Amino acid sequence: MQVPLQISFRDMAPSPAIEARIREKAARLERFFDRIIGCRVIVEEKNRHQRKGKLYNVRVEVTVPGKDVFVGHVGPQDHAHEDVYVAIRDAFDAVRRRLEDYERRRRGDVKHHESQPHGRVVELHPEEDSGRIETDDGRVVYFHRNSIIGADIGQLALGTEVRFVEEMGERGPQASTVHVVGRHHPA
Repeated sequence: MQVPLQISFRDMAPSPAIEARIREKAARLERFFDRIIGCRVIVEEKNRHQRKGKLYNVRVEVTVPGKDVFVGHVGPQDHAHEDVYVAIRDAFDAVRRRLEDYERRRRGDVKHHESQPHGRVVELHPEEDSGRIETDDGRVVYFHRNSIIGADIGQLALGTEVRFVEEMGERGPQASTVHVVGRHHPA
């Protein structure tokens, strides 16, 4: 870390044991993600005046290049957080997950879903429960009435716009699912 770890205690006395655990967790975080610029941790005691169980809230703020990763409390009234060490563990686990997400996005490892192919119905054979779709690139794809989602073959007409999922069938390309594109079916 370029900036030393900052640990603050609110509504409770500082504890060397708690501080040691936080330093241990921060060191693990730094081994996991070596580009951490700084880390600030606030440990606070909640519900201080209640007769049953004190709850602890641990907030962790990590600064990395181009972003601040922040984790507040990990649940509204999580009674597991009556143990300050559990609250520390949960907060640092949440920060680690957010840093993993940040690193995946930074590397470009985020999944990108391809849009489904688009086409128009060019043949209908209601007596055979099938039809054909012409794709935007001019290919013809077979479909069966069972592959139509959210409509019926009787609702289709020549020229109906559809999106579909294509697979190879026994007789060539076929649509395994067909979605009608229209007012209630966005493209």
